[in-house]
Amino acid sequence: MFKKILIANRGEIACRVIKTARKMGIQTVAVYSDADRNALHVKMADEAVHIGPPPANQSYIVIDRILDAIRQTGAEAVHPGYGFLSENKNFAEALAREGVAFIGPPAAAIEAMGDKITSKKLAAEAGVSTVPGFMGLIADADEAAKISDEIGYPVMIKASAGGGGKGMRIAWNEVEAREGFESSKNEAANSFGDDRIFIEKFVTQPRHIEIQVLADAHGNCVYLHERECSIQRRNQKVIEEAPSPFLDEATRKAMGEQACKLASAVGYTSAGTVEFIVDGERNFYFLEMNTRLQVEHPVTELITGVDLVEQMIRVAAGEPLPFAQSDLKINGWAIESRLYAEDPYRGFLPSIGRLTRYRPPEEVADTTHVVRNDTGVYEGGEISMYYDPMIAKLCTWAPTRGQAIEEMRVALDTFEVEGIGHNLPFLSAVMDHPKFVAGDMTTAFIAEEYPDGFQGVVSGDDETSRIAAAAAAMHRVAEIRRARISGRLDNHERHVGEHWVVFLAGREVPVRIRADREGATVQAGERELRVESDWRPGHSLARMLVDGQSLVMKVDRIAAGFRLRSRGADLHVHVRRPRAAELVKLMPEKIAPDTTKFLLCPMPGLVVKINVAAGEEVQEGQALCTVEAMKMENILRAERKGLVKSVNAEAGQSLKVDDVIMEFE
Repeated sequence: MFKKILIANRGEIACRVIKTARKMGIQTVAVYSDADRNALHVKMADEAVHIGPPPANQSYIVIDRILDAIRQTGAEAVHPGYGFLSENKNFAEALAREGVAFIGPPAAAIEAMGDKITSKKLAAEAGVSTVPGFMGLIADADEAAKISDEIGYPVMIKASAGGGGKGMRIAWNEVEAREGFESSKNEAANSFGDDRIFIEKFVTQPRHIEIQVLADAHGNCVYLHERECSIQRRNQKVIEEAPSPFLDEATRKAMGEQACKLASAVGYTSAGTVEFIVDGERNFYFLEMNTRLQVEHPVTELITGVDLVEQMIRVAAGEPLPFAQSDLKINGWAIESRLYAEDPYRGFLPSIGRLTRYRPPEEVADTTHVVRNDTGVYEGGEISMYYDPMIAKLCTWAPTRGQAIEEMRVALDTFEVEGIGHNLPFLSAVMDHPKFVAGDMTTAFIAEEYPDGFQGVVSGDDETSRIAAAAAAMHRVAEIRRARISGRLDNHERHVGEHWVVFLAGREVPVRIRADREGATVQAGERELRVESDWRPGHSLARMLVDGQSLVMKVDRIAAGFRLRSRGADLHVHVRRPRAAELVKLMPEKIAPDTTKFLLCPMPGLVVKINVAAGEEVQEGQALCTVEAMKMENILRAERKGLVKSVNAEAGQSLKVDDVIMEFE
């Protein structure tokens, strides 16, 4: 067994590998860029080596810099994680020349399966069902448009060396095919150093289901069942689960056997994933093979009890797999929610900055439920613009799918993140969505259910009454504390009354509070609710029982009330005396400034391209500029017809949120 391994990656996956290596008694080496000098993976590793500037193409994907770190530390093996160099055959070959073990598949398998074009051809030759498409190299946007027209829209434009949603676009017409080709090509070059693109038919109403395989160098190959990854945004997975609520045993077996057949055909060893598109009739088509550990591997670990990172290390050290296919049963249900530094209220645009508060739920592992949080950040740390926006992977396990979903709901409600925009409210909303609860979703779920973007959750009348009662009880506790502050006038005592008016979600709820030692009885409108809570002023999390049901809320103080967040709802709740409630209605509303004449940068990022010039007339929907943030290109378009008055930014310039890119007449 290896004594020391280097992790050629960063963030949560580097931390994940370090945990297993430590459990196995193996020393670890971290590598880091300038931006990651104080990162969690650097703090966790036994040693750390600086490898260059923040951009990945100057640090994490520069093979020579990784080799230098290996030579400095004497590492015997390298785990590449996912992304970066994990599917780069040149890296695997370079390690072999150095006499260093690659904790992954052979270079030949990476070349065959990591290249999406070649893998399609090999899958077809092996008898695996594949999606129609053009597997040759595409020279330019004109050829991309011609091929797309021949295949028939919609089409999927994909980077040959891609993964993680990078370099992928769906095109529904010729204009989108041309734009998608250029953006995919640029993203692929920046993320993987390989700008080759291919095009295939986009299967409508698809489900994204993948098979985890594990193979050793002794001829053994097994599949560890499937993961459902249909909840996606911009081809990037958001929520995954294992097993799939859609597959039956016969389809699962057929997909698993085909996945192993394909892996064996290319001499695959280590962990890998064969991805399929499955239609409504459970017909499945090979999509691609990821020759690395997947982001969503924890859900497979939770239902099988297999530590995939450990098995990757053991296989790389020459050991045979310790189990056969018949040993791998499905135990319970697991769900993973990806916590991203993306603001769901602003079209999921990337958000960067300091984590002023980062308090994950308590991790638990017992026979009834599991809560696991794989992360690479900490409170006070920085979220950088240079890398993927994922902050953490929150996973829950329980004996049934319904129980696993409920565990996830509670875990999301207790996850505290402040300082940046994040998608926790959206994740909570999905957990309560009827289609997700029923397991009836496709990869178009987000686009179909949130066509105008995510605007938050609108609580029903019952939930609104419960939150109003809780807010009133909390306000009473805070008022009693304020009434007891020292320095009061002698012979004067402030009394906290029973009658209040709660304003929330556009509603006005009169309440009356009658307290006792165990809690309070709150008359909220026509409902009488019992509130039991140990919340105290200053606590950022409130756990209480309202009408016998659990209610968990994140709490922030605001003027005359609270900002309360629960189950995807984000509410500004004001609690006022009845007279104050009458007077506040007479206050004038603040009018927001008019910014319609400006194109403002919606996220921190780098200007890649300016498409128009001052004096030029633009049409609604026309591309104005491209901004890159967190390795993704974002095309900003004109919202209406107009004339460009001035352009205030140029290609290569770094912008902050709301910086003016251009002004219109």
